[in-house]
Amino acid sequence: MADSIILSQASSAFEKLQELSKFQIAGLLLAIPFIYNIVSQLLYKLRKDRVPLVWYWIPWFGSAIPYGMQPYEFFAKCQKQHGDIFAFMLLGRIMTVYLGPKGHEFVLNSKASAVSAEEAYTHLTTPVFGKGVIYDCSNQRLMEQKKFAKGALTRESFKSYVPKIREEILGYMNRSSNFMGPEKKDHGIADVMVTQPEITIFTACRSLLGEQMRERFDESFAQLYSDLDKGFTPINFVFPWLPFLSIYKQRDNAQRKISSTYMSLINERRANNDIQDRDLIDTLMKHSTYKDGVKMTDQEIANLLIGVLMGGQHTSAATSSWFLLHLAEKPELQEELLQEQKKILGSRKEVTYDDLANMPLTNNVIKETLRMHMPLHSIFRKVTQSLPVPGTSYVVPRGHHVLVSPGFAMTNEAYFPHAEDFNPHRWDNVADNNGDEKTVDYGFGAVSKGVSSPYLPFGGGRHRCIGEQFAYCQLGTILSTFVKTMKWRLVDGETKIPQPDYQSMVTLPEQPAKVYWELRDNRDD
Repeated sequence: MADSIILSQASSAFEKLQELSKFQIAGLLLAIPFIYNIVSQLLYKLRKDRVPLVWYWIPWFGSAIPYGMQPYEFFAKCQKQHGDIFAFMLLGRIMTVYLGPKGHEFVLNSKASAVSAEEAYTHLTTPVFGKGVIYDCSNQRLMEQKKFAKGALTRESFKSYVPKIREEILGYMNRSSNFMGPEKKDHGIADVMVTQPEITIFTACRSLLGEQMRERFDESFAQLYSDLDKGFTPINFVFPWLPFLSIYKQRDNAQRKISSTYMSLINERRANNDIQDRDLIDTLMKHSTYKDGVKMTDQEIANLLIGVLMGGQHTSAATSSWFLLHLAEKPELQEELLQEQKKILGSRKEVTYDDLANMPLTNNVIKETLRMHMPLHSIFRKVTQSLPVPGTSYVVPRGHHVLVSPGFAMTNEAYFPHAEDFNPHRWDNVADNNGDEKTVDYGFGAVSKGVSSPYLPFGGGRHRCIGEQFAYCQLGTILSTFVKTMKWRLVDGETKIPQPDYQSMVTLPEQPAKVYWELRDNRDD
């Protein structure tokens, strides 16, 4: 009897639906997702075990537009309404945000069994780096890969890198049309969004991958890395591949060409039994056997080289672009940097790695730039088992994502007074970590265990960037070479530096981003 009633009601409803016009049916179909979206959010609000959800009207898209355009402004608005802990819908994914140092601790020091960077990022990174490396492998494998790569990040290595980096920078200046170029100009206008990505890729290649690989690099190879960079956009985060967008084809073509270039040198060294201790390529060819006895394949070594070089390129390209722009706005700081360099060098002409460690203002310019412009404004993890939020009744369910934003804390007045001011001297009387802080070894060497600081430009926990010291080495050499070679200012008519562009995964200056430069008369003193 009940079944017949249900069938009768369904038949009646279907007949009424058939009476509707096409426009009415279309309107109904469009309305259903919105109605479902509203009802589901109202039901969500009734749950006491869920963090507050930022209200959104457009199904699936959620808060993608305000978050994607101005993430820090979006976070500040949500914080004002909900506090430090809230969630928002991002292109079909619920992201639980925990702002501030407690959030850093909650996300970055969560157990690997509870949150996964691999599951959060692999669909984004695997097409760029390749199979079997970075996030396309287990966490244990990744930790061991980081340990393999650290063989090229020793103090002795850094000492040899500084003169190579400086030589690359001066060579680039002498051939680039943005600087002296073939015309041997003594002044001009440089586009930092052209110069800095190229300088950083060339200097990273020369120092980390060695002379033989550097000989195979040119501006076209730098363009390939630029095409790979385009694989790190929000659309790639949601859709790993779309056949109708050229950026995907450019990404895949660049990955194949770069990988084959690395493989050609690896094969050449294997064939000639020419494996020494010259560079990271040699290091990985000699020392890349996992603890369980499995060796990395040569293709995986090539893929890891892509990841290592891109990691250095991202941070240094963004950071050096920003400090050139900030110093263009503050020429007096350039002069302070020059005087610091002269004081350290005395009668010597070239800065060494040991000199860089004794140049506090140079290091503080880098430190302040990273504070204001952390390359990644958001760090994600996918929740793999229900994750209670300490001190609350909230539980982040399996399948959701957690998000932390050290960049938000680093640009927040609560932690850094006058946060919008570029002021390297704010660090003058701030003591560096004295080494007493507890450390932990995740498999790639001891790192600080605590991540509750508001200042975390290189992340923290098991996924803390291993290239921090190399970044300071590379950036310090870039900055000191620029200061000694030229002085620069904003282009005539410009009164402020560009705003950040958050529409990429890496925070870069909006275009145009140019400076007017002129050679120093005493650059050879």
